[in-house]
Amino acid sequence: MRFLVAVIALLGSSNSVVTAFAPTINHHQTPQHQITTTTALQAKGGKLSVRPIGVGSCAPSTIITNNDMESVHDTSDEWIRTRTGIEQRRVLIHEGTRPILDLDGVTETTTPETLRTLGIEAAKNALEMSGKSASEIDLVICATSSPDDLFGDAPSIASAIGIEPGKCVAFDLTAACSGFLFGVVTASQFLTNGASQNALVLGADALTRWVDWDDRNSCILFGDGAGAMVLARSDENEGLSGSEDGFGILGYAMHSNGKGYKDLNCIYKGEPKKIATPGEGTVVEDGSYDSMGMNGRKVYSFATREVPTVLEEALEQAGITVDDVDHLLLHQANIRIMETVASRLGMPMEKVITNLYKYGNTSAASIPLALDEAVRSGQVKKGDVIACAGFGAGLSWGAAILKWG
Repeated sequence: MRFLVAVIALLGSSNSVVTAFAPTINHHQTPQHQITTTTALQAKGGKLSVRPIGVGSCAPSTIITNNDMESVHDTSDEWIRTRTGIEQRRVLIHEGTRPILDLDGVTETTTPETLRTLGIEAAKNALEMSGKSASEIDLVICATSSPDDLFGDAPSIASAIGIEPGKCVAFDLTAACSGFLFGVVTASQFLTNGASQNALVLGADALTRWVDWDDRNSCILFGDGAGAMVLARSDENEGLSGSEDGFGILGYAMHSNGKGYKDLNCIYKGEPKKIATPGEGTVVEDGSYDSMGMNGRKVYSFATREVPTVLEEALEQAGITVDDVDHLLLHQANIRIMETVASRLGMPMEKVITNLYKYGNTSAASIPLALDEAVRSGQVKKGDVIACAGFGAGLSWGAAILKWG
């Protein structure tokens, strides 16, 4: 089902071009949507008639600081900060709760704090900023690798924010730390081809459930959280006028290479369970997953090599240069990666949006979490051009050039 809807989104656009085994592009022509397959899969394209009009986020109430981690491992705040840029992380805890206000805006009650409830709050915050009501949303995509429900959280989140049954399509998308960016591009295809009018894209992950807390090098990196963005289909006249005002996605490029999956993964680990079928019985499995595994050196090398390149590809598809970019927003994995990517692009760190130090690596949630704070603080203003890039397990990586508002 996920594959089907993604293909429909990509192929349904009226100006889409699909090619196989054709990795070259005629750069004298306006960039079009392309899928090319050689040793790794890639998809890229130019302007899409959508506008990002609202963003929201939500993080767990429990904070674990670097100083707290000194009680868990032989480590220190200075050791963690200088190597990662992280000072604390938010985590979902067992049977955790969070206070919420009832509809009257006064009465406070508590609700279970889960990844799904974080997603619900992030979605509500994004809708409030956008000025759209839940009834106007006809597409919901939840990018996550760690849903509360193995079958997907998007439909239940859509219901919880007030979308009536049968009024929208909602599904999960899994692309690890690239998930939110891939989700935004996927939703934009549905909007551009006219299948949807308003989309809600969430990035939500709780990877602290899957880290090895006995591994000092990996458990310090991750936190939990959720972010959401509302995308609206642009007015047809904006898209046809030739101006960029109708285009909120100026260009994008996405890649994956499964040969690198062993460097960052969370592998299925079933436990044997014998059931008493006739004869000697049948050994099936009780499902579970191992802790997340990561080759830090290889992932760092992959990110610093591929992210500057994919950003340049997206900029080329958009027909602009680094000098036209107001902000650089990367997946919040490690401050050293951000510094290296910015340097290789020739961008000052003053243009880099980051809140990594407060949240840690929140996987698919990291880009909307950082963007939400930047928009609400006034750092990002309407009309600003933001170069975004996500990268992570798969291996997957991608970039999109957004024009805010």
